[in-house]
Amino acid sequence: MLAFAEFLVQRGAATPEPHRGPREPIPVPRPTTESVVAAIKRLSKTYEMLDRGPMLNETSALMSAHVLQGRPANEVIDDLEALFVRHYRDYRAKHPSEG
Repeated sequence: MLAFAEFLVQRGAATPEPHRGPREPIPVPRPTTESVVAAIKRLSKTYEMLDRGPMLNETSALMSAHVLQGRPANEVIDDLEALFVRHYRDYRAKHPSEG
């Protein structure tokens, strides 16, 4: 399960661009019903500027909580969204706007 989550995170990883200041998320609306895997893909697309490596452990733990422990998808997706937002805030702090 963890290997699959790692695969999803790596597959969604964008090639880093040269530093040109912070980029904004590209919002992709959350569907009414969504799987955890689809949510990871959607959030990876929304926050394409983020390095997925530092998020791997938390993403894998959330995926495992859903698949292995039966935690409801909606709760896990809420936590995934919070995880991506937190990492985006860290990204913005490291790359403040110029001007």
